[in-house]
Amino acid sequence: GSSDIVHLRQSPDFRLSVNTLLRNGILPTNGDLQAQTEALASQLKQDSVVEEIFAGRGVIHFRVSRNLYLLFMNLLTTFPFCFSYSSPNIAKKFHAGHLRSTIIGNFIANLKESLGNNVIRVNYLGDWGMQFGLLGAGFQLFGCQEKLKKNPLQHLFDVSCENHSSSERELEPLPSCVVYVQVNKEAENNEVIGQAAREFFRRLEQQEHQALLLWKQFREITVEEYQQVYKRLGVHFDIYSGESFHQQQAQEVVQQLQRRGLLKTTEKGTGVVDLSSAGDMSSYSTVLRSDGTSLYITRDLAAAIDRKERYNFDEMIYVTDKSQGIHFQQLFQILLAMGHSCHNTKNRLCQHVPFGLVQGMKTRLGEVVFLEDVLDEARARMLRNMSQSKTTKEMVYPEDTAEKVGISALIVQDFKGPLGSDYKFDWDRILQAQGDTGVFLQYTHARLCSLIHRYGDREEGAFDPSLLLDQRSISILQHLLRYDEVLYQSVQDLQPKHLVNFLMTLSHLAASAHRELPVKGSPQAVAQARLRLFSGVCTVLANGMKILGITPVEKM
Repeated sequence: GSSDIVHLRQSPDFRLSVNTLLRNGILPTNGDLQAQTEALASQLKQDSVVEEIFAGRGVIHFRVSRNLYLLFMNLLTTFPFCFSYSSPNIAKKFHAGHLRSTIIGNFIANLKESLGNNVIRVNYLGDWGMQFGLLGAGFQLFGCQEKLKKNPLQHLFDVSCENHSSSERELEPLPSCVVYVQVNKEAENNEVIGQAAREFFRRLEQQEHQALLLWKQFREITVEEYQQVYKRLGVHFDIYSGESFHQQQAQEVVQQLQRRGLLKTTEKGTGVVDLSSAGDMSSYSTVLRSDGTSLYITRDLAAAIDRKERYNFDEMIYVTDKSQGIHFQQLFQILLAMGHSCHNTKNRLCQHVPFGLVQGMKTRLGEVVFLEDVLDEARARMLRNMSQSKTTKEMVYPEDTAEKVGISALIVQDFKGPLGSDYKFDWDRILQAQGDTGVFLQYTHARLCSLIHRYGDREEGAFDPSLLLDQRSISILQHLLRYDEVLYQSVQDLQPKHLVNFLMTLSHLAASAHRELPVKGSPQAVAQARLRLFSGVCTVLANGMKILGITPVEKM
């Protein structure tokens, strides 16, 4: 009847703006907009997918066949569902700044795997270079094997932070980014330290036994500690590689550059590659020190070439902070000039995913230094918030749940905006149970699990999908149909914000449906259909959370 037509026209499923067609030259721009809208609407035919088409003001409305939704509802029970990141420097504690690289890299790897790609997760450790000259020299002068065994990374931290100037003042342990600056400063002020560092690194490059033994000890104790942090984050790596693996190949890269006529020597004796378009050295990259030792970029070139030969990858993604943008531009430019198959302009085989800085990350004890402090703080605060809930008292391991939910909060806070942006860290905001937070996602998932667990027997067997044609159920189904589109969108720009937004909207829709479509007290057939809908939402929510790197919890 006419009342049905009015209802249909108030709730179209999709809209098409005729102005968009005009702007893109698909329709001629002359003529009245409304007349063109009505004329186009009358030419479009209904079919088995679209059951109604009608003109609005400059917009054409489409309503999808409810039979299609019925078909989709029947499928709810079976809802389908080489690259380098993290890369901290060894002999340094896992700094809070490494959180972003680790969780972003994990998300991209999960996303690619969910779409059927074979992913190799590489943790490319900063385990070589002049910082090891500084650390090795510092340890030989001030180190103690006893302290190293007792509290390895803290002792290396203290050794790194010793003030090696003529005054014998000691400094407090500093964050790793500051440590590196501080040690370099000390080396500048004290030529003896600078010379000892250069000498130690030269011995390393020449594979001198004692230097290698000390370096190996630093590397092993660091990797062991890092693995504990990765385990807490739910992150794993297929390969722990590092700059040290490629220091010999780096010398071969230098020889290849020489053979191709790409290597030039400056007046200071350093080896450089001219990157200027005019060939006038207005832009260049240094690949060799005057004493013949390799640099970070030389080892990165060797690593890229080795990975292509070893894995024959289709794509290699580097996840680091945006300050390294120029480094990767130069890296890709040199690979291109060398003619290596691991990078070309046509296919963009190598890609750098940059991210911004986190500002104001503090615990109650002050500025955050180590990632463990952040994870401990997130767990403690979440446990305090959860203690007010009845269900927490029923849990066997509330600390484990608090850890998972706390990490969810950290991840969602990080993933809400564009990765390239800096953001301000706020404990109170990220741990709220309401609002667009990781806690809200977990809370929604736990509520759905509780509902399914309580009335699970009604979810079994056949159900009548025609009992789910109310607007609330249709909105949820329309949103679920966008899941694959959102994954496709995410893989185009490797930004997690699309998936975060999708899951937040799904959670808000589920919260409204939970209130308006009760299972308890409804007739058996209605309860069964609604439970099937909630089960589908729960499955998609859990799958999306796992791609983000979040472990869904069933109780909160």
